[in-house]
Amino acid sequence: MSYLEDYYNQYDEEGRLLSPHGKVEYLTTMKYIQACLSELPEPTILEVGAGTGRYSVTLARQGYRVTAVEMVAHNLEQLKAKLDGSEPITAMQGNALDLSAFADASFSVTMLLGPMYHLYTREDKLKALGEAVRVTKPGGYILVAYCMNEPTVIQYVFGQNRLRELMELDMITPDWHCISEPKEVFELVRTEDIASLDAELPVERIKLIAADGATNYRRELIDAMDDETFGKWIAYHFAICERQDLIGASHHTLDILRKK
Repeated sequence: MSYLEDYYNQYDEEGRLLSPHGKVEYLTTMKYIQACLSELPEPTILEVGAGTGRYSVTLARQGYRVTAVEMVAHNLEQLKAKLDGSEPITAMQGNALDLSAFADASFSVTMLLGPMYHLYTREDKLKALGEAVRVTKPGGYILVAYCMNEPTVIQYVFGQNRLRELMELDMITPDWHCISEPKEVFELVRTEDIASLDAELPVERIKLIAADGATNYRRELIDAMDDETFGKWIAYHFAICERQDLIGASHHTLDILRKK
């Protein structure tokens, strides 16, 4: 069993997105997905790395035609268990690095809301992105989520007093970029890393947004908010989530690209 399968077999990803602090990332991502879909006639959606279907199943229940691809069998089982057969969704096992099951220009919107968390080489990242672009129609959208470096330095390296351990393991570069490998499960990037990948693809960036912004720094505070206060927090977050001076400090970002 891979480190990734072992992690998701034990981790409650569904619960994370349902918690108040997790809802910020979910609501933000859905806001921008819906904005892309609203511009396209009769859009078709591919989600690669669909997890337990938090996005795919919701979109299918809204009437969109969705294809959900998930590598981890445990996650795929949870996704399928949510379906009653009426949803216009096809769910299958697959890998972001190989979308050969799909022809070129098959989908209006392609979403990678998890795969880039777990790809550790530039070659693999470009392969996954290239496949996503290939199967997207010209003028269609590719939405890509990333885990960011600086929140991990702040909250994990310093916040959990892991600095000495990680320095002894040579897991931090002189410019404070965390070095990841599969056993760490998550790959961490900076905004310039994302821009460098985009530059290799036949796409234009529409937006790069902070999917959760400051939320995960104050999880306990956010989770304790009453509904009115949480609504104000969401309004504040939406007001600043496109500010580029704050993007790199967000735990998660969403890169919104349009295929040329």
